[in-house]
Amino acid sequence: MNPFWFNLFTQPASESGHMHVINLITNASPVVKLVLLILVFMSLISWTIIFSKLIILRRASKKSDKFLDLYNASGNFGNLYSSTRHLGGPVAELFRAGYAEIIKVRKVKSNISRKDQGEQQSNDDIFSEFRVIELVERALKRTMSSEISRLEGSLIFLATTGSTAPFIGLFGTVWGIMTSFIGLAGSKGVPSLQVVAPGIAEALIATAIGLAAAIPAAVAYNYFISKVRKIDVEMDNFASEFLNVVERYLKQG
Repeated sequence: MNPFWFNLFTQPASESGHMHVINLITNASPVVKLVLLILVFMSLISWTIIFSKLIILRRASKKSDKFLDLYNASGNFGNLYSSTRHLGGPVAELFRAGYAEIIKVRKVKSNISRKDQGEQQSNDDIFSEFRVIELVERALKRTMSSEISRLEGSLIFLATTGSTAPFIGLFGTVWGIMTSFIGLAGSKGVPSLQVVAPGIAEALIATAIGLAAAIPAAVAYNYFISKVRKIDVEMDNFASEFLNVVERYLKQG
């Protein structure tokens, strides 16, 4: 660790009046301390989200890659549906939703009574090729929306921290400087830098901590959004391919 930073946080203030971060925070006004507490809380929550999202998105990518390998090697959707029951992952869930809709349509179609020709014609219209594809497509879109919402969950907090933390810190700085100058105006004698510096320094701590909370949150948010968009494109490509396979199957049937 850099000796400068180590000394800055660990060594007490000397008799000559040198200032250190811990002393500045301890001697800050109640409003500045409240601002610092809010920023520290936002930073802790942000880092918790960052570490959890790293694990979640990494697992999602690995499971999707594993499923796609099984999908490309499989020649039977029924066997694939059974073998990937506990696999999970966005693409696997997408496949299962689409295939489950096909199974549902088959069951409903097989259970409909055929009393007369008119009803038979009506049933044929309900379960036409276009209608089945539409039902499967709706199921795929619902699952895609659900998976993307799950992956994007909590990212809004990172975006909020990245955009508001600097302003919260700036508020603490402005308040601290304002308080410092008000105290300076009421002091006797000629103002000196030694009198003003502690108040300004403790106020600037708020801006520094605000930036320290905002920068990792903003970087992580952009990184995670790019990962989610990549998974979204992967799911969209798979959905298109799956619908093409279903369409070919219905035409052959």
